[in-house]
Amino acid sequence: MPPTPQPDFHTPTIVIGAGPHGLAVAALLRRSGVPAVILERSDRVGWSWAQRYDHLRLHTTPGTSKLPGLPVPRQAGPWVSRDDYVRYLEDYVAHHRLQVRVSTPVQRLERAEPASGARWLVRTPDGPVSTGAVVVATGRCRIPNLPQWPGRSTFTGTLLHSAHYRSPAPYRGQHVLVVGAGNSGTEIASVLAGAGAGRVRIAVRTPPNILPRSSARWHAVGRLTEALPLAWRDRTSLLTQRLAVPDLTSRGLPRPRTGLYTRNAREGVNPVLDHGFVDAVRSGRVEPVAAVQAFDGPEVLLADGTRLRPDTVIAATGYRPDLHDLVGSLGVLDEAGQPLAVGAQTHPAAPRLYFAGYTNPLTGVLRQAGIEARAITHALRRETAREPLLPAQVGDRTADAPQQGHTPS
Repeated sequence: MPPTPQPDFHTPTIVIGAGPHGLAVAALLRRSGVPAVILERSDRVGWSWAQRYDHLRLHTTPGTSKLPGLPVPRQAGPWVSRDDYVRYLEDYVAHHRLQVRVSTPVQRLERAEPASGARWLVRTPDGPVSTGAVVVATGRCRIPNLPQWPGRSTFTGTLLHSAHYRSPAPYRGQHVLVVGAGNSGTEIASVLAGAGAGRVRIAVRTPPNILPRSSARWHAVGRLTEALPLAWRDRTSLLTQRLAVPDLTSRGLPRPRTGLYTRNAREGVNPVLDHGFVDAVRSGRVEPVAAVQAFDGPEVLLADGTRLRPDTVIAATGYRPDLHDLVGSLGVLDEAGQPLAVGAQTHPAAPRLYFAGYTNPLTGVLRQAGIEARAITHALRRETAREPLLPAQVGDRTADAPQQGHTPS
């Protein structure tokens, strides 16, 4: 029997990426009368979340993790699991009746010919789509960033990025070196140590700012102190850490010298919310060591001259947005590959091209998804009032929420 043809959908706006930021933008655009089609490269909503490690839980509470127009279910608990959050994203699509065209990677974004009446040409494997506005929401964490350590290719053990780590089970009895002391690295290290790994070390370049994860008050403090001077906020944060977190200097992890607000402003780094990492270091189950310098066959060379022979190295070394192929020719990225304008702001050379999900605020990334979605919606509505958008046509493989796949168990 021949496949049932899918209907065409007409929309003035294309949203690239079906993660939290893309879904939030599309939902608020639809609510405001500006329909949008989401183009998603994978075969499901929330794909990047579904690929993270099994024991992942959000670092924000349900109240600050919800997207506009739908609360996170109460039964998900105070710290929402990976699978529960992916289910929430699927429910969000159904609730707002969003149109998501899955398995449709966007190859390139180009300026449309002036005579066409459109502003943008979205290149996909099924052909180009002309549209009046584009929201890029592929996110900060699109491509794993694995450093080019000298001698990396000679390492005879197992080397993987944390994006490819799933659970502690394969590492029982092993000597594991986790590289990077951010939220992912500290959580992976403490879980490995409690699940039977033979020895767990964590390579630290800069001592992290650590805060308890006992409540949502840390994000609330971030929101309440945004208007205060940076130096005052830093001093307060360092004092808070001294009062709330034991001194781990004797265990190889000195207290940070830089306040968490300065680190966030300079590097986009958030504090570590403790998932048991502090106790694991205090008890010796996780051993902090110097930063990784190079690899030499079976050995890992550290910055202090130490040589280790771990069975496995897990690099929790962050991600890159990888926007160059998509928009690199448009002059809208800085030298680091980050958008020059985000949220409601657009680059002067690229009107009606918006970027959502490329900041890492202390007040919470998921909360920021709603803030940016509202701002983009208001900006686009103002633009539309001045100059109507040209409809775009998007063909088959458009999926409404009931057709989305289920979260793996």
